[in-house]
Amino acid sequence: MSATPVLERVDADLNAALERLMTFLRIPSISTDPAFKADVDAAADWLVDDLQSIGIPAEKRATPGHPMVTGQIGEDLDADVPHVLFYGHYDVQPVDPLELWNTPPFEPELQDTPNGQVIRGRGASDDKGQLMTFVEACRAWKSVHGSLPCRITFFFEGEEESGSPSLVPFLKEHADELKADLALVCDTSMVARGVPSISSQLRGMLKDEFTIIGPRIDLHSGHYGGPGLNPLRELSKIVASFYDEDTGKVAVDGFYDGVHEVPEDQLRQWQNCGFDEGEYLGSVGYSKPHGETGYSALEQQWARPTLEVNGLWGGYNGAGSKTVIPSEAHCKITCRLVGDMDPTALRSKIRKHVEARLNKDAKVVWDNDMEGSPASVMNLERPEFEKARGALSDEWNREAVFAGMGGSIPVVGYFKTVLGLDSMLVGFANEDDAIHSPNEKYDVQSFHKGIRSWVRILDALTK
Repeated sequence: MSATPVLERVDADLNAALERLMTFLRIPSISTDPAFKADVDAAADWLVDDLQSIGIPAEKRATPGHPMVTGQIGEDLDADVPHVLFYGHYDVQPVDPLELWNTPPFEPELQDTPNGQVIRGRGASDDKGQLMTFVEACRAWKSVHGSLPCRITFFFEGEEESGSPSLVPFLKEHADELKADLALVCDTSMVARGVPSISSQLRGMLKDEFTIIGPRIDLHSGHYGGPGLNPLRELSKIVASFYDEDTGKVAVDGFYDGVHEVPEDQLRQWQNCGFDEGEYLGSVGYSKPHGETGYSALEQQWARPTLEVNGLWGGYNGAGSKTVIPSEAHCKITCRLVGDMDPTALRSKIRKHVEARLNKDAKVVWDNDMEGSPASVMNLERPEFEKARGALSDEWNREAVFAGMGGSIPVVGYFKTVLGLDSMLVGFANEDDAIHSPNEKYDVQSFHKGIRSWVRILDALTK
């Protein structure tokens, strides 16, 4: 089966594909707000109907929360053809603050911008537009050849934007049904506009929170200012001790255990991927990177671990002044993990660091409900990765790159631990898509060439 007539069908069907996406985007499938439960359900129904319209047996599967959508096709193909599981999510983020939207978030429209035409609306990029690139590729392939080139399991989630509480139980319960040779995920971005990217690694996450307690109650600073221990001052010293100001490194003993340097070939790809460090930093008001010295901003974002202070508070925060020495001071931290860093071991190291610097007249209380997950490193030794990279390079007429990611996508780790599945992440979003923010958009070029890219990838995987 040739991909060429399928690519021609994609081009001819683009307007119809855009209209299907617009219909999908009009459904306000906000998973975190119970007021939109019926809308999330309606989005699942829409997906089931759309998959069935192209001959893919699909169904809506109940969970304690929002439903999953699954479908399978190609069971009758030869046993030696690949079997891929394609994952996406159909739920979206809330739209607040609504007043910052220039157009109604669930009335999507095409708009002209200096970078070309875009699809404006909530979910356009995260993740409905991305999800539909794969569905449209399958639609075009099946309309031309009457079947798909490999066996495909479709797996669409409705709770990704609200913590995925039903995901792991569903994976465990239906593991036999969902197992495949490789998982494909389209919920990522390109490293730069027009630079096709396959994610090679995702940073993990560790969250923690602690409270420094000093005096039994808030104290009058006229009575105890001087002899009194101030928890905010103690907290400030501890936070400062997390970092080496000269090198930008985290100064917690053992913090870098399990961190590996980036292979030279990947560094070469990153250096030539079109990423503009000055633009990246300047767009948010920075003049230089502020992480570890000796590493570029891209390396700091993709391949180096971090310890970030996300919140500090205590004492009086109202209008005017209140002269107190507060009884408590609070701190929230998160760490982005890379390589083989162990979140459980790292939590112990950070807590040991804090407790070793604690004044004897203070005590620390930890929040024990915080979570952690390791980094995900893709198995680039699998031949599918180079096949996909070649297919993307052909479509975009430039070398595709194996790119890191600064964020976390927990489902990738769950596919590995629950299903034993490696994942390949290919996405077509741009950094200016404003996902999770007002005025979210998805470039029409990303949608169009994203569909064509999946056609080429499916073709390459079956050669």
